[in-house]
Amino acid sequence: MPTVLEKVVYTAKAHTTGGREGRSTSDDGLLDVKLSPPKAMGGAGGATNPEQLFAAGYSACFMGAIKHVASMKKIAVPADASIDAEVDIGPIPQGFGIAARLAVSLPGLDRAVAQDLVNTAHQVCPYSNATRGNIVVDLRLV
Repeated sequence: MPTVLEKVVYTAKAHTTGGREGRSTSDDGLLDVKLSPPKAMGGAGGATNPEQLFAAGYSACFMGAIKHVASMKKIAVPADASIDAEVDIGPIPQGFGIAARLAVSLPGLDRAVAQDLVNTAHQVCPYSNATRGNIVVDLRLV
């Protein structure tokens, strides 16, 4: 059953032309990226691809979820916290699919506390909620 929003607090808008060999821009002009398939997929490379954008979006959103959960639990997130995201693309029976890996670094936090933040953030993060049950997502505390 799809998740229904209780209320819309923001709507991101982007305009894309040319698909994987095109350009995407946001309605406010802050995002303006040339797109190109990576060389590994037979493209020219040299420009951003949708998987990179997904990796950046998921990792940024997940860090936001960690910070939200930490504030609710009165835990300070280390200033040097980071997430390395990887997004794979490959064939599936119906066409193509993706898989994601997030390596979360929360230096200086007790490992059990950090793992609890990661686990709880995975329940809160919109990207995690959107992908749950649809793609493989591997979360790892490093």
